[in-house]
Amino acid sequence: MTPAAPRLAAPAATPATPSSLTNPGGPIGRPAPGPVADRVAELVAELAASTTRPWTLMEVCGGQTHAIVRWGLDQLLPPGLRLLHGPGCPVCVTPAETIDQALELARRPEVILCSYGDMLRVPGSGASADGGLGLLGARASGGDVRLLTSPLQALDLARAEPQRQVVFLAVGFETTAPATALLAHQAQAWGLANLSVLVAHVRVTPAMEAILAGGDDPADPGVQGFLAAGHVAAVLGTGDLAELVRRRRRPVVVTGFEPVELLAGLLRCVQLLEAGTPELANAYGRVVRPGGNPAARALLERVFEVVDQPWRGLGMIAAGGLALAPAYASLDARARFGLASLGVAPQLATGLGPTGRGRGPAPGNAAAAASLPGQPANPCISGAILRGRATPPDCPAFGGACTPERPLGAPMVSSEGACAAYYRYRRHG
Repeated sequence: MTPAAPRLAAPAATPATPSSLTNPGGPIGRPAPGPVADRVAELVAELAASTTRPWTLMEVCGGQTHAIVRWGLDQLLPPGLRLLHGPGCPVCVTPAETIDQALELARRPEVILCSYGDMLRVPGSGASADGGLGLLGARASGGDVRLLTSPLQALDLARAEPQRQVVFLAVGFETTAPATALLAHQAQAWGLANLSVLVAHVRVTPAMEAILAGGDDPADPGVQGFLAAGHVAAVLGTGDLAELVRRRRRPVVVTGFEPVELLAGLLRCVQLLEAGTPELANAYGRVVRPGGNPAARALLERVFEVVDQPWRGLGMIAAGGLALAPAYASLDARARFGLASLGVAPQLATGLGPTGRGRGPAPGNAAAAASLPGQPANPCISGAILRGRATPPDCPAFGGACTPERPLGAPMVSSEGACAAYYRYRRHG
């Protein structure tokens, strides 16, 4: 059973109407009357009528975070219903060690380092020679860093540049991992000896488990229910989430990305909590099937194996990542270039160990701890933000010392980061 919470008094006022709902094609803040806004209003009213106790929910998808912040959906929730933003941005949780390894490769004249555009300005450990600018700084210093929109573009690049070593920095949840798996499969089939992969793929469900395992404060029930990322479930299906519900006795609702889909997912999660029935529910049935995408799953199982993985902001997570399986080990950039023993900083922005318990410095102090000797402490609290223990406006650097043009932490860099969402839609209050 889900832990009981004190009941709330019934709301005395009429629920807020979705005046913050805006036209996707128009300026932020312009009301968009019509069927969608009407349905949003109905769902907001149902949430208010259904919520009799305080509940804390969390979404773990950067796309959902941006939608929630853009449309102001969290501002329409009834009193007592709290929605936290979890570590839903794979770029944001890529460990600093991996960025340092990518920077080391980018400085080698024989290497072409490729990745997605979001990775260009993700900071490394702070002790690297990139000037704090990540791969952007490496490229400005002469490194051959190229941006791709698909991993498969690396195949053409390796064939066009046979005298160079092409390395693809592969990041993302299980949604982008199948494309990396296809890249590895094709590279091996074509015998491309000058192509390798620096794998930093992470798995969402183990991170959700780590967050639940970290809730040891009896005065704080922690996260009581999750909105699960619909695109991840579209690939993997719902089996792992069902096991999480069984083990942790917390409801999980698979949810889409539009305002109506998100509010419907919230409503279903609250209904399950109020009824004391922790279950898995699929509120994104038009896309997600229980078995997911069988072809994508088979490719993932063939090319990758599950490994313990450090997440920036959460520390080491058991079974939290993917690595190339032995049959594809020849494509592992870490082994090919001897990167396994790079002298990089340990994961500092943590607080959750393999079981989610007490490892690393206090939440919010990680960035300051990572500052170089003799330099001012970095005020960034991205570790706490990634764990849902703080929101971007809580950070003293937000919108001032830290902006998308000069980010101090990964959540301000990525287009899916919570800090980037708040900066774009709410920095003016």
